[in-house]
Amino acid sequence: MAPQPTPTSRRKSSVTPDQSRWIIIRESENWEVEIRRHLNSMSSSIIVIPQPPKHIGIAADHGGFELKGILTARLRGTGHTVTDFGDRREISNDDYPDFVIPLARAVASGEVQRGIAICGSGVGAAVAANKVNGVRACLIEESWSAHQGVEDDDLKMICLGGLVTGPALAWELIKIFLAAGFSGAERHRRRLAKIVALEQYEASSHSAREAVLIGEEHST
Repeated sequence: MAPQPTPTSRRKSSVTPDQSRWIIIRESENWEVEIRRHLNSMSSSIIVIPQPPKHIGIAADHGGFELKGILTARLRGTGHTVTDFGDRREISNDDYPDFVIPLARAVASGEVQRGIAICGSGVGAAVAANKVNGVRACLIEESWSAHQGVEDDDLKMICLGGLVTGPALAWELIKIFLAAGFSGAERHRRRLAKIVALEQYEASSHSAREAVLIGEEHST
């Protein structure tokens, strides 16, 4: 009598681990439902609904200078008002804080509605921007975070890597970022309130330390 085949989970096979995982997925009775749900959620998350033009601030060092020029032209071409915080010339040894920090302050004060900060990788720009109280900035490299950061975290500044992200993708990310709006959901407001409280505490602690130092200088 011919031997009976053993179940897939017990049969020794030459398939790779990735192929084994696919076999397990195929044997799950709900695998099609799960995959379709996941794909639907992904496709619906990147629909860009046109929004009224905004006042945008943009800044970049030498690592993002070329991309800044491309994005500025496209933003103005689609009706947005753009304020350029520099650098105004491509200088190989310029410093991103010199341009990103004034932009971040303009975002925090409401002088501009949204900010775009670009350096070579986007990391330094994000670090500098987030040192300004009231600013929420993040390095964005894919479409989901470009809108989710705004919807959940009220992101007001997007940071890009001029040496990492090409003009086509950068423009898509900018469009998604600008079209998104804060959801206002209670759980997101609660979380943001904790961040604001931390910023206020740090600011007051810094002021208190400065006052102590000034007092010590006068007493000596």
